[in-house]
Amino acid sequence: MPYQLGPEHIFPPVDRADRDGILAFGGDLDPDRVAAAYREGIFPWPSGRMLLWYAPAKRMVLRPGGANISRSMRKVLTSGRFELRINTAFAEVIKMCSKVPREGQPGTWISPKIRHVYTELHKQGIAHSFETWREGKLVGGLYGLATGKVFSGESMFHTESDASKFAFFEMQRILFERKFDLIDCQVHNEHLASLGAKEMSRNDFMRILTKGQEGEAPTVVD
Repeated sequence: MPYQLGPEHIFPPVDRADRDGILAFGGDLDPDRVAAAYREGIFPWPSGRMLLWYAPAKRMVLRPGGANISRSMRKVLTSGRFELRINTAFAEVIKMCSKVPREGQPGTWISPKIRHVYTELHKQGIAHSFETWREGKLVGGLYGLATGKVFSGESMFHTESDASKFAFFEMQRILFERKFDLIDCQVHNEHLASLGAKEMSRNDFMRILTKGQEGEAPTVVD
């Protein structure tokens, strides 16, 4: 049975999540609560009027630098067609992501409240955007949160072919260079699998997440 959250920013142990990965419900989307959740391997996912908190038994992850990049995509990456920018248009990125429903869902979970909370986390230096620009126009990108040496990707969008993949592949390259341990993709889908993401047990994920919060954390951008 999922745990009902109270006003304190306290979560039950992740191994209490049910078979669907639901650990808790209720509470609120205070930025400090959301940041605390990520530090403990938990992420929010609103479902209708219910706020759910997940810690799935299998976590979809990617090792930075370990993405599957096709020959055609390598040409795109080196062609100069796109420009990568980081944290120059966070609000615009999350707004565009909110307009693109996730595969298999009738709508988007990125509500105005979600946009506000993650934008606040961006102002705190916790949430970041990797952006694809072409000729001065934002055409793709993604956003997520950095927790120690783990970067949790949240959502991607594109308005031009290959633009979101460009941001994704450049992100994993940069995170590799900056010595991040893991990219958290949260739950399995075939698109992420095609890019090189694989499932990891919750125990292994928690071990890496916890260890990565020891000592000085790497930065996404200087």
